[in-house]
Amino acid sequence: MNAHEIDFVIYGEEMQYVEIELDPQEAVVAEAGSFMMMDSDIKMDTIFGDGSNQDNSVLGKLFSAGKRLLTGESLFMTAFLNIGHGKKQVSFASPYPGKIIPIDLTEFQGKFICQKDAFLCAAKGVSVGIEFSKKLGRGLFGGEGFIMQKLEGDGMAFVHAGGTIAKKILGPGETLKVDTGCIIGFTKDVDYDIEFIGGIKNTIFGGEGLFYATLRGPGTVYIQSLPFSRLAGRILASIPRGGKDKGEGSILGGLGDLLDGDNRF
Repeated sequence: MNAHEIDFVIYGEEMQYVEIELDPQEAVVAEAGSFMMMDSDIKMDTIFGDGSNQDNSVLGKLFSAGKRLLTGESLFMTAFLNIGHGKKQVSFASPYPGKIIPIDLTEFQGKFICQKDAFLCAAKGVSVGIEFSKKLGRGLFGGEGFIMQKLEGDGMAFVHAGGTIAKKILGPGETLKVDTGCIIGFTKDVDYDIEFIGGIKNTIFGGEGLFYATLRGPGTVYIQSLPFSRLAGRILASIPRGGKDKGEGSILGGLGDLLDGDNRF
């Protein structure tokens, strides 16, 4: 194997974290900000890119790190190496309520494609790159789905998602239509495209967006019930304008604001 062979345990239900066990000289790489805790004798180091062995030249490392800017991530990742003589543990936490999904890349022919903010951590040696859309529809209307992350190699990787997770195994030609934000990731043989919903009523009054993703098998697809963008949108929509309580749930509601003298619009 090119990637380090790691053991792991996932703890929790709605606010999960993954504990990874490292043998001496084994390492794991993670996104900045996902670290939770670690034993002594684990050395933490900031590295360019993902630490994989695809190209060890300075130019190769800079190119690998630069690609991450296109996904909105930092140029750097953090590597955790066991420099002790026994097994040690390091843990990483999901940034919002949901689930952590272990991805064994050997079961998916060495490649898994996921949303650009889904990656949490992986065994050192796993390549974390970008996957560009080759289709015009995805490029014009795919939004966040236009540029996705690809995880390549023969080790374990971990992705996180919001809410409840659905795993769908699609047969050849079988199609699944999904809200673009609800996709966590899929295997490399799945055909992914963006389609227009159509219909005047759907376009004007539907409230679900103008496009959805079409996933066509064969392959495996992971879907999340609560993408972070949807959760954040609901939170922002509930914040009172001007910092005042809207009186939600009361009989007066907005009328109370008028009676209170707040008639700003």
